[in-house]
Amino acid sequence: MRVLSLAQGTRRASLRAQQLRPLSRALSTITGRPKSIDDQALQEQQRLGMNPRPGGLPEWVEMWGVDSFRKTGYVLAGLSAASVPLALGGHIAELLPVLLTGTTAGYWALGLKDIGQKSHTLRRNFPVMIHFRYLLEGIRPEIQQYLIEDEQKMVPYSRAMRNTIYSRAKMKIGADTHALGTRRDVYSPGYEWAGHSMFPEPMCDLDEARVLVGGPACKQPYSAALLNISAMSYGSLSGSAVSALNLGAKKGGFYHNTGEGGISKYHLLGADVVWNVGTGYFACGKNVEPPAFKGQREFDPELFAKNATRPEIKMIEIKLSQGAKPSHGGILPANKITPVIADARGLGPPPWSDCNSPPRHSAFSSPAGLMKFVAQLRELSGGKPIGFKMCVGRPEEFAALCHAMIDSGTVPDFITIDGGEGGTGAAPAEFQDSLGMPARDGLRFINSMLIGCNLRDQVKLIVAGKVYSGFALVRMLATGADLCNTARSMMFALGCIQALKCNSNHCPTGITTQQPHLESGLDVGTKALRVANYQEATVHSALEIIGALGCKSPKEVTSDMIYRRSATNGGYGVENYADLQAEAYFAKLPEGALVDPAKKDQLPPQYVGWWEKGGEIY
Repeated sequence: MRVLSLAQGTRRASLRAQQLRPLSRALSTITGRPKSIDDQALQEQQRLGMNPRPGGLPEWVEMWGVDSFRKTGYVLAGLSAASVPLALGGHIAELLPVLLTGTTAGYWALGLKDIGQKSHTLRRNFPVMIHFRYLLEGIRPEIQQYLIEDEQKMVPYSRAMRNTIYSRAKMKIGADTHALGTRRDVYSPGYEWAGHSMFPEPMCDLDEARVLVGGPACKQPYSAALLNISAMSYGSLSGSAVSALNLGAKKGGFYHNTGEGGISKYHLLGADVVWNVGTGYFACGKNVEPPAFKGQREFDPELFAKNATRPEIKMIEIKLSQGAKPSHGGILPANKITPVIADARGLGPPPWSDCNSPPRHSAFSSPAGLMKFVAQLRELSGGKPIGFKMCVGRPEEFAALCHAMIDSGTVPDFITIDGGEGGTGAAPAEFQDSLGMPARDGLRFINSMLIGCNLRDQVKLIVAGKVYSGFALVRMLATGADLCNTARSMMFALGCIQALKCNSNHCPTGITTQQPHLESGLDVGTKALRVANYQEATVHSALEIIGALGCKSPKEVTSDMIYRRSATNGGYGVENYADLQAEAYFAKLPEGALVDPAKKDQLPPQYVGWWEKGGEIY
């Protein structure tokens, strides 16, 4: 009867809510205040004992307290005591009293510890029970990823993106094709597509798709692949992971960027290497004595020349900033330095001091100084390609670099643009979420500035920022890139499951950990093959798309070949990348517009301001 009465009451409340809705809408029309739920219906639900809180579940933790803990503990103690004679009499299993006593002792020990500590209010107020909440919080990311997450939701890589990488790395037959059409909503704002040609071209050869990096001053230009391994240091990655990446790059014929952590023995297994020179000058610096700050280091030309002339080193990249934590340094405490890390960073014999990577370089302090440093490294390396990596921050500062290039006559052979969406093993949340220009905006801006200065034909642009598929690669080419780097995609090819534990040293796949028992699970030979497979399949996909666009080579891809759905016209608007570049904040400039006074009237006002401020900074 009680259940029947409650059900009838629920139906009455629902019916009453339906009857009150017209009145609610009329009142909202009169008062101008929208009514999301009827107050009277809400009162009726509360009268019937129905919980109107979203989710409909009681706050079960709040039903608990210190008194409840003690009462439950007394009950457990009584059960434990009562079970002893029952077990001796053979009425219950002899093991049961032991289990009950152990459970009771553990319950009291944990509860009293919770009550006695003073750091956590929740543990004092809700002893023992609060740990169930902590447990649920702990497994929430896994539940989200495995059971709730949408296929297309990017956090930071969607399941669909990861599956594309996994299938290509494992070379599963048929896994790189899908049935029954696209899973994407082609009419939602942000959807992008490439405009194919009625007269497609055959896919060009892989060798024809390579890009020669090296300007007029470069004596040893390098032929680079379209897709390569972005900067990841040994130390952030395990030795097995770096070895697999290097052997995969060797097998696939693409380069492997060292990251700023120096040149480890795992980077020298036969692949082409791009040496990333950071602010700590690892493998090319020495400690300053006495230091102005802990772990201070300075550039050492002799050590640089010794390593730069290694045959494995094909290009040198000066790291100005990275997308995930631009203008942010870091420090490796001395107690975490191992002999292998010390060797990679050129720290010499022990005892070692803290390794400091400050936010800025000490070898130069101005745009003109950077150009002199580029010229110095070019000479010391024997004429190898020299460039720099940056995440775009203030446009006027890059304009100052352009002024320095023009006035000094020294131009980098390449610039690597890292996007604010880039990844890292560990960085402050605010730096990851709110600093740095996204990759495509930064690429569009730098490409435009170099065109406006008549420097674009001397500098190759490399971009990194979620380049995981053939279309993502082609889209970057259309935006202005010559070639691309990728880091996290290569980690997925190694077997990364996006556990988001890169900063904990507990990576379950052995990639971002230095713990031997975890690292040993990563088989170098198998993973190296998967890295090579993924890169080859992705470049093959990009070249197929390029042929479908009617282009004979990647150089022919232009911005007017890519389209994007916009939110205009009721969500059915269409934007062309060429129009976007012409009308956007970072518009594409006419050739020489920044240096030719006759073309100054063609400059958008923001570029005029950046160029003038850049001149002042320079």
